[in-house]
Amino acid sequence: MKDITKKYTNGEVTIVWKPNSCIHSTICWKAATGLPDAFNPAERPWIKPESATTTQLVDQVKKCPSGALSFYMNDTEPEVEKVTTESIVEVVPDGPLLVYGNITIKDKDGNETQKNKVTAFCRCGQSGNKPYCDGTHRKVDFRG
Repeated sequence: MKDITKKYTNGEVTIVWKPNSCIHSTICWKAATGLPDAFNPAERPWIKPESATTTQLVDQVKKCPSGALSFYMNDTEPEVEKVTTESIVEVVPDGPLLVYGNITIKDKDGNETQKNKVTAFCRCGQSGNKPYCDGTHRKVDFRG
């Protein structure tokens, strides 16, 4: 699967979205947990950084459980954030397996990918982006 990265900026901060990592948790856009004016999957573009303050955007992006959303300030060079804590594995009820920490994933051909912060792995077996979760567990009503 092609590794897509999209960027959206308000001039001060750039929001980076990696759709292949997104588990569609809805935390970014649901009214109870998110910023629906800035993150709206029913519109294109779905991220409108001019609809919120930089602080609001940064705080919201930090809540992304999969790491599909990240950010960098436009006046600094983007850098990979390394986690300095031990690795933690969390089973999300009826959802993915979240692995927190710095990990290396080796694919079937021996290619390695470095992941930092949070990585969501498929548990339902139906993801179109294996081994990563793509949110398909909701469509197939996965329970586990």
